[in-house]
Amino acid sequence: MKNLSPLAERLVLHFGEMGRDWGLSRTASQICALLFLSPRPLNADEIAGSLGLSRSNVGAGLKTLTVARLILQAPQPGDRREFFTMPDDAWEVLRRFAQEKRRREIEPTLQFLREGLRDETAGVASAAERERMRALYDLLDLLNTWFDDVQKLSPQTLERLMRLGSRVARVLDAAIPPGRHE
Repeated sequence: MKNLSPLAERLVLHFGEMGRDWGLSRTASQICALLFLSPRPLNADEIAGSLGLSRSNVGAGLKTLTVARLILQAPQPGDRREFFTMPDDAWEVLRRFAQEKRRREIEPTLQFLREGLRDETAGVASAAERERMRALYDLLDLLNTWFDDVQKLSPQTLERLMRLGSRVARVLDAAIPPGRHE
C-alpha cells in the first residue's frame, strides 16, 4: 500500500477483513478505511494505486459504497474525474453503516413478518409459531422505532447516553417490576 503509515495500512487491512462481517466486500471495506483516513477526496485511480488494487475492482467497490450511501462524491473544480470522500465525523460514519445494515437486514425481515402475520393462510402451522413470530416482529419493530429516535439525537447527546450505560438499566429495573415490559 502506497503513501500510508504502517498503522494506517494495518487499519485498512483490518477493515478489509471485517468487511465480510459488515456485509461488504474486502475491497469496499478497504476503500472506506482509506477514504476515512484521507485528508482530501480521492479519485478511483488514486484509490487503486494506494491500495494496490485493479481499477475495475475499485470501481465496483465505489459503486457498492455509493449505492449504500456510505461514501460521498466530491467534485473538484477544474477536474472532470469523480472524487470520493467519507464524512470526517466518526459518528456520521457509524450512522451511515447502521442505516445501511437496517435497510438490508432489519427492514426486509420486518416486511416478511408483517406480510406473513397479516395473511392467515400463510402456512403457519400453530398458534405457538404465530405467537413467536409476532414477538419477533414486535421486538424488531421496537428496535426500528428506537433507531429512528436515536438517529435524531446529536452526537454529543448520544455519547452522554452511551456513557450512562448500566446506570440507566439499574434505574429502569428499579422503576419497572420484573416480568413487566413497557
